[in-house]
Amino acid sequence: MIEVENLTKKFEDHVAVDNISFTIERGEIFGLLGPNGAGKTTTISMLATLLKPTSGTARINGFDITTHKDEVRKSIGIVFQDPSLDEELTAYENMDFHGRLYRMPGNVRERMISELLSLVELAERKNSLVKTFSGGMRRRLEIARALLHEPEVFFLDEPTLGLDPQTRNHIWEYIERLNKEKEITIILTTHYMEEADRLCDRVAIIDRGRIIALDTPERLKDEIGGDVVTLESRDIEGLYAQLSKTAWIEHIEPHDGFITLTLHNAERHIAEIVRLSSTNGIDIDSISIHKPTLEDVFLRLTGRRIREEEADIRDRMRMMHRLHRG
Repeated sequence: MIEVENLTKKFEDHVAVDNISFTIERGEIFGLLGPNGAGKTTTISMLATLLKPTSGTARINGFDITTHKDEVRKSIGIVFQDPSLDEELTAYENMDFHGRLYRMPGNVRERMISELLSLVELAERKNSLVKTFSGGMRRRLEIARALLHEPEVFFLDEPTLGLDPQTRNHIWEYIERLNKEKEITIILTTHYMEEADRLCDRVAIIDRGRIIALDTPERLKDEIGGDVVTLESRDIEGLYAQLSKTAWIEHIEPHDGFITLTLHNAERHIAEIVRLSSTNGIDIDSISIHKPTLEDVFLRLTGRRIREEEADIRDRMRMMHRLHRG
């Protein structure tokens, strides 16, 4: 359904998307996982024909994104990261206007509006102004509106950003239902690990414009192997030097303020880790044990946590802003 080959986007000296390639099968939920600023939204914007690629090619439903834009746009629905509803219109009017833009016949338009508002549990609020809606209700309406013309491919750019956990969980249920009932191909961008883990058949981890891993969430996590132990200490170097000599630790990596270990049967070895550090006069401030997550995969591949990378991006953007102002 989607074929991407060597897709690249440059903005002056900045490479936002760097020579990425992947394919997405019909009916698949495919995730682009990475921190804000990694190139996810730029990728979606190119695939949706909103940005022209610097180089490379992509096809949606068999249509080239640069030479057959109209056919691509008819094949896709998109929910943007930023709100795009008209707050002064009702839910019904927002839907109706969208259907008219796609020149949908009146009877088809009415039937689809009714069906989709029911799908996202907004039928009783169809005549309410959007400005009276909560953030979760607006997001559900945006999903319904994007599906009105029955696209074969559905783009969701950070679909649950800023929503509370309960509302986020409801949105996930709608996405799963859409995929199952309508067999629609979905590509979503996210920096929420649990979102990618729960929804996606396959995940491409993207960092600084490059795809650094692509597989099912389970296979990506299996590559970590065993349990993941995180140790915080003020003497990271000393702790790392002692633990790196230990045969039953399968992987150890120091970071800024903490160490991550991979080992099997972690609960049995915690006492030994504490005893070893204490014998060498090293204090451990905290210990946590968990099964591998996609966050651990990103950390293993990049040496950074996603939230650390986002903080780094925000710092770089603030610096650029100060330079431009100066």
